[in-house]
Amino acid sequence: MIDLIRRFLKYVEITTKITSLFAFAMTLSYLFFIGQPIDTLRTAVFFLGMFLFDLTTTAISNYIDTKTNHQQLQFKRSIALLIIYVLFVLSTACGLYLFYLTDVVVLVVGVLCFAFGVLYTYGPIPISRQPLGEIFSGFFYGFAIPFLVLYINMPEGHFLTFAVSRDALDLRLQIWPFVSLILLSIPPFCTTANIMLANNICDLEKDITVKRYTLPYYLGKRSLYVFAALYYLAFLSVVVMVVTGILSPLCLLSLVVLIPVQKNIMVFFKKQDKMETFPVAIKNYLLIMGTVSISIFLSGLFPI
Repeated sequence: MIDLIRRFLKYVEITTKITSLFAFAMTLSYLFFIGQPIDTLRTAVFFLGMFLFDLTTTAISNYIDTKTNHQQLQFKRSIALLIIYVLFVLSTACGLYLFYLTDVVVLVVGVLCFAFGVLYTYGPIPISRQPLGEIFSGFFYGFAIPFLVLYINMPEGHFLTFAVSRDALDLRLQIWPFVSLILLSIPPFCTTANIMLANNICDLEKDITVKRYTLPYYLGKRSLYVFAALYYLAFLSVVVMVVTGILSPLCLLSLVVLIPVQKNIMVFFKKQDKMETFPVAIKNYLLIMGTVSISIFLSGLFPI
């Protein structure tokens, strides 16, 4: 039984789920900071559906990749495919139940997230093989998760109102709350996108041989400057949120990790290797998202 669980966790690459978990945790910290009560049922259903679907997309990716990379799956292909179906059905059930508890906006965003997750590695031209893979992964992990967590917990109409009639479709955005959401999403967006960017930079030569033309193929050495700039943008967004009053001045504490993040950037600039230097992208993600999440939470405990 233990071996079965171990193989399953390896199949779904459980250690890679930090991108969804940290974005979720950061948003919960923000709700705590602004004093917004959390709807336990909605939030729990969302988390379960999000987590299960994250496992689903990874399983799909591994199932498809092993057709061409000659690596062996942890299960027979029939069992591996069955696991994908089960995970997909369970995550879909969570999504539909959340729609039942909320409204059509959650359904629309959820369908888009599901479509992206499947098309990321499946289809005639998977998103992961295109130059916009970093942007898509950053958007859905960095923006969609915070948006949905906030949307299902905030008062109705806080972000937007959506109404459909026989003659018209009425969509109204609340500008400042939406701007605040975008700024809050920048750290998870940038750090998530950089994990994929670093991975694609390291795999550039191998990807070219299999006709996989990712963003580094088009940018060349400029990819490294984009890699660094995304981290600086994440820090800048924290400063902007503090200046505009979205976050507490306590959140400036997250800037203390700028020095180790910069050191990791220089390590990656010197050498781009999957085994040796790619992990710095993971380290920077943990440093930035960890300190941002903790500082927001502390701001709720010690209001200034």
